[in-house]
Amino acid sequence: MQLENMPRYTVHVRGEWLAVPCKDPKQTIRCLGKEALRRYIKNKPDNGGFDSLDNVKFYLRRCKGLGLLDLDDTLEDCLEDNDFVEVVMEGDVMSPDFIPSQPEGVHLYSKYKEPVKYISIDGESLRTEDLLNLGKGLYKIRLTPDAEQRVMQSRLLIESIVQEKKVVYGITTGFGKFARTVIPVSQLKDLQVNLVRSHSAGVGKPLSPDRTRMLLALRINVLAKGYSGISLETLQQAIEAFNACCLPYIPEKGTVGASGDLAPLSHLALGLIGEGKMWSPKSGWADAKYVLEAHGLRPVSLKPKEGLALINGTQMITSLGCEAVERANAIAKQADIVAALTLEVLKGTTKAFDTDIHALRPHPGQVEVAFRFRSLLDSDHHPSEIAESHRFCDQVQDAYTLRCCPQVHGVVNDTIDFVKNIIATEINSATDNPMVFAARGETISGGNFHGEYPAKALDYLAIGVHELASISERRIERLCNPSLSELPAFLVTEGGLNSGFMIAHCTAAALVSENKTLCHPSSVDSLSTSAATEDHVSMGGWAARKALRVIEHVEQVLAIELLAACQGIEFLRPLRTTTPLEKVYDLVRSVVRPWMKDRFMAPDIEAAHRLLVDQKIWHVAEPYIEKYRMEHIPESRPVSPTAFSVDSMSLSNASVHDPQDHNDNQDRDNLQELQSSLNDLRTSP
Repeated sequence: MQLENMPRYTVHVRGEWLAVPCKDPKQTIRCLGKEALRRYIKNKPDNGGFDSLDNVKFYLRRCKGLGLLDLDDTLEDCLEDNDFVEVVMEGDVMSPDFIPSQPEGVHLYSKYKEPVKYISIDGESLRTEDLLNLGKGLYKIRLTPDAEQRVMQSRLLIESIVQEKKVVYGITTGFGKFARTVIPVSQLKDLQVNLVRSHSAGVGKPLSPDRTRMLLALRINVLAKGYSGISLETLQQAIEAFNACCLPYIPEKGTVGASGDLAPLSHLALGLIGEGKMWSPKSGWADAKYVLEAHGLRPVSLKPKEGLALINGTQMITSLGCEAVERANAIAKQADIVAALTLEVLKGTTKAFDTDIHALRPHPGQVEVAFRFRSLLDSDHHPSEIAESHRFCDQVQDAYTLRCCPQVHGVVNDTIDFVKNIIATEINSATDNPMVFAARGETISGGNFHGEYPAKALDYLAIGVHELASISERRIERLCNPSLSELPAFLVTEGGLNSGFMIAHCTAAALVSENKTLCHPSSVDSLSTSAATEDHVSMGGWAARKALRVIEHVEQVLAIELLAACQGIEFLRPLRTTTPLEKVYDLVRSVVRPWMKDRFMAPDIEAAHRLLVDQKIWHVAEPYIEKYRMEHIPESRPVSPTAFSVDSMSLSNASVHDPQDHNDNQDRDNLQELQSSLNDLRTSP
C-alpha cells in the first residue's frame, strides 16, 4: 500500500499526540493502541514507566463523543481515516497527570451537527442575538461582497506601504515600547509570527467551545469592516476554520483590556497558524496542525500587518459581554414570573401593580415589570382561587420584596437595555491599531482598542442584575419562614425529621454574598504595562468574566425560589392559581416532583436552573403576557412625563417634544401665562 493511501490516525497518549499510520485496515483496535504506546515510550528514558507493553492494560475511545472502542474490532469497521482516538491506561484516569482530550461539558458537543444555514458578515450589522447563535454552532459564516471589496482595498494599501518601505507602526516597526524599531522587509513575516507567539501568554482554563466560537466570529466580523489591512485570503481561512468548528485553545485569563485583548486573541491566532492546541468535535484537543489537516485546512501564513490585525481589539470582552447581556435579559424576564408565583403563594396583593401608580414614575423598566405582574395575576382576566381565598383579608400592603418588584426588577431591565446598546455598538466597531483608511491612503494610530466602554458597561450590568438575586433570596426567606408565610417551616411536612428547603435557602444566601464581592467594579483598577507605553488599561476581561459569574448565581438563586414557590403551592391545594402560573407550575413538575420527604436536592436545583437558562419558563408564560398586552395596549405603554419648567428654554423644548402642545394655541397660552406668573413671583419681595 502506498504511503499516501495509507490510513492514518491521530492518537492521544498521556498529553502527547502521535500520528500513527496503518498498513492494514483489518488490524484490530488493540493493535493501534499497542503501536501508539510503542511510539510513545520509544523516546522516553524510562520507557514511560512501563517494564513491558505486554503488561500494560489500556482501552481506546474516540475523541468525538468519548465512545469506547472494542479492542477486538477492526479499524475499518470503527474508524475513519484521520480519526482522533485516545489511549487511556488503567489507573491513569485517577492520576493527577491524566489530561483528558475533551473540554468540560463534552456531552453537550457529542451530538454536534454541522450547520447548513449561513449568516452573512459585513462588519456593520451583527446583532448580539446573532453572535450568541454563532456561538451555539447554529450557523456558518460567509462574507458579503461589499465586505470582500473593503478588505481587498485596505490590503492594497498595506502592500503599497511595504513596497515603498515606509515606516508605519505595526507594519514595518516593532510593537509597544519597540514602536521606534524599524524592521527590515525580509523579516516582516517573522515579525508577525513572533508577535503571535510571544503574546500567547494567557493562563487558566480554556474558553468553552461556544465562547471560542463567539470570539472567533466576532473577530471575523471586525476584520470584515475593512480597516484592519488583513488579506482576503487570510480572512477566508479564518472563516473556514470557524465553519469547520476548528477552535484554538484560548486561556480565559491574561487580558488587561488595552491594548485590546492581546493574550486571548493571540492564542486564537496561534491556532490559526497551526501552532498550539485546537479543538473540534471530531478531534477533541490536539495539536492545531493535526486538527486543521484532519478538516482539509491549511495553517495561515501571516503576511505583513496580519498578526497585529488578528490580535488587536476588544473582542474577548465584547463576546463574553454579549453572552452576559443576553443571559441577563433572559433571567430578568423570568424573574418577574418567579416573583409573581411567590406572591401568589404568600397571598400578596396586586394593588401595588396598579397602572396609575407606575404612570406617576414612568421608568420604562418599572412600567413593563408592573405590566407583566398584572398580566400574570389579574384575577379578572385569569381567575385565581388562591387570590379569591384571601380577597377580604385585612392585609393592606406587602413587604418590599413583593410590593417593590416593579421598582427593583424594573431598574435591572433598564440597566440591561443600557448595556446592550453599548455592546451592540462595540460588536460592529473597528478596534484595531493602527486603522487602515484605504480611501484616504493612510494609516492612523488611535485608541479604539481600549476596552473602557464594554468594561464599565459590564461592571454596571453585574451590579444591576445582582439585585434580582438579592431580592429573590429575601423572598425565599419569606417562603421558608412559617411566621411570615403561614406555611410549614422550610416547606416540608414532618419538620425535624425532614429539613426541606433549609439548606437550599443557605445556598441562595451564599450565592448572594459571593455576588456582593464580585460586583466590585474591575474597571476602577488600572495597572501600567508595556514599559509605561500602555499606561492606562480597562481590566475589561475580568469585568466580563465576573459579570457572567454573577448572572449564573442570579439564575441559580431564582431556580431555588422557583422550586420553593412551587413547593408552597402544594400546601395550598386544592386551590389553583392563575392559568399562566399553573402552566409554569406544570412545567416545573415535569422535571421536579414535589417534596414529600427529604431527598438529594442538588439535581432538582440544577433541573430548575436549566429551565431558566433555556428560557422555558418564559416561553410558557409569554403567550399569556402578550395576549394580555394586545387586550390592554394603552396601559402597557410607558407614559412620558410632561416636561414643564420655569425657564423659557425648557418651555420651548416642551413644545418641540410634544407636537400637540406646539399646535394647540390654548395650551401655549396657558404655558405663557404660567411663565408670566412665575416671573412675577421671582421679582416680588
